[in-house]
Amino acid sequence: MTLPPATPPPATAPAAPAPAASARHLASAAATSQTAPQAAPTPRRRTWLSVLVAACLIAALTGSAWWLVQRAKATAPAAEMGGPPGGPGGPPGGGPRGPRGGGGGVTVGLVTAQQGALPVLVDALGTVTPPVTATLVPQVGGVLAEVLFTEGQMVKKGQLLARIDPRTYDQALAEAKGQRARDEAQLAVARTTLARYQALWDKDSIARQDVETQAALVKQLQGTVEADRASERAAQINLDYTRIHAPIDGRIGLRNVDPGNLVTANGSTGIATVTQINPIDVVFAVPQDRVPEVLAAQKTGPLNVTALNRERSQPLAQGVFRTLDNQIDTATGTVKAKARFANEGDTLFPNQFVNVRLQLGAQNGVLVPVTAVRSGPQGNYVYVVDAQGTAHMRRVSTGLGTDDQLLITQGLQGGERVVTEGGDRVKEGGKVQTADSLKSGAAAGPANAASGAGNDAISRRRRGASAPAGGASAPQ
Repeated sequence: MTLPPATPPPATAPAAPAPAASARHLASAAATSQTAPQAAPTPRRRTWLSVLVAACLIAALTGSAWWLVQRAKATAPAAEMGGPPGGPGGPPGGGPRGPRGGGGGVTVGLVTAQQGALPVLVDALGTVTPPVTATLVPQVGGVLAEVLFTEGQMVKKGQLLARIDPRTYDQALAEAKGQRARDEAQLAVARTTLARYQALWDKDSIARQDVETQAALVKQLQGTVEADRASERAAQINLDYTRIHAPIDGRIGLRNVDPGNLVTANGSTGIATVTQINPIDVVFAVPQDRVPEVLAAQKTGPLNVTALNRERSQPLAQGVFRTLDNQIDTATGTVKAKARFANEGDTLFPNQFVNVRLQLGAQNGVLVPVTAVRSGPQGNYVYVVDAQGTAHMRRVSTGLGTDDQLLITQGLQGGERVVTEGGDRVKEGGKVQTADSLKSGAAAGPANAASGAGNDAISRRRRGASAPAGGASAPQ
C-alpha cells in the first residue's frame, strides 16, 4: 500500500505525547515507520531547516561573545577597568577615585613663609661718567715731529706722549738769554758809576743832580733786566710746550693727528683724549619723593651702590654713594646723584648706560613669593594651609617688594604655609594637597590593591565554604 506524501511539520514545537498513550500505539507506529518508504524533503522543509540552523549559530556566537567579555571584566585589574562597586580589585564602596585621588582636594604649590629682612632699594638708570677727561691740545704751533703713544694704552700722569719740532723755540730762548745778558752788563756799569758818584758826593765834588740821574738809570736798567728774564722764561715755557705730556692717569683714545702734520696752538681738535677710568663715576637720577630717605640714610654711613647690566641679571661693579645735586630738575622731578666705583676690572666704560641699585637699608618682616599674594575687593590676601591640609583665606598688609619676594607687614607669621600655585582653584575651607603627596599616594596604590585582592580572595573562600548549605536549601 502506498502512503500519501508527508507534510512538513508546523513551525511551533510538537506537543508532548499524552501520558495516557499506550505501548500498543507506539508499537504500531514503529512498525508503520519501518515498512513505509522515506519520503524526499520538499523545498519548503529545507528552507525552515536552514533558518533554524542559522538561528542556532547566531545564538551560539552571541553567547560566546558575552561570556568572553564577562570573563575579561572579571580578570582585568581594578586600577585599569574601574570596576563596579564591590567588584574584584576595586574599593569596597565603589570604583577608583578621580584625579584628586583619596579625596585629598586641589593640587597646589606650597611655600613656608620666612621671617627675614628685605633691602630698601632705589632703582634708576645711570650713565658712566669719567671723573676727568683731558684732550691733548698743543699750546704752541709747529710740526708734529713724533708720537710716543699707542692708541688705547694706559698712560701715567707726566708721561711723554708727543713732541713738536723745537728748533724755532730754541732760537727764541737763546735770543731772550742774550738780551738779558746785555742788559745785565749795562746794569752793572750803571751801578759802578753810581757808586763813584756817591763817593764824590760825599767829598762834595759833584753835583747832586748827577748822582740822582745815575741812580734813576740804575733802576731803569734793573727793570729792563727783569723784563729780559721774563722773556727768557716765556721762551723756555714755549720750548717745554713742544713736549706734550699726559695730564692725568687714564686710557688714551684714538690719535687724531699723524706725525709730520702741522699743528696750531689751542686748536679745536687735539692730538688725542685721555680719560680716567680708575676710579670712575656713575650719574643717575633719584625721584624727588625718595630724596628724604636718601638724605636720612646717608647720615647713618656709606651707602652701597650696585651697577647692573641692561637686563638687571648680572652685577657689573660695586661702588659707594657720593652726593646728591643741589637742585631738583623741574622737567623730570628727579635729582641727579653720583656714585664712585673703583672699576678695578674695567667693567664700566665711559658713557655706558647701566642700571643702578642704591640700597638705603633693610626692613624686617615676613617674606613670601610674589605669586602667593592675591588681590580682591577687600585688599590683598593669601591662602594659609593648616596641618590638616585645609586652606583658609587671610587678609594681609604688604610692604616692600622685589621681582621675586614680597614683604608682609601684617596678617602672616613666619613658618606658616601659603599657597603659591593653583590658588585660583582654592576655596575657603577646601582641602588641598601638593604634587609630592599625590605622587606618594600613587606609589602606595599597588600595595593597597594587592591587599584588597587578598581580602577579596578570603571573602570568596568563606563564601565557598558556606555554599553547600545554601545549595542544599535551594532546591527545597
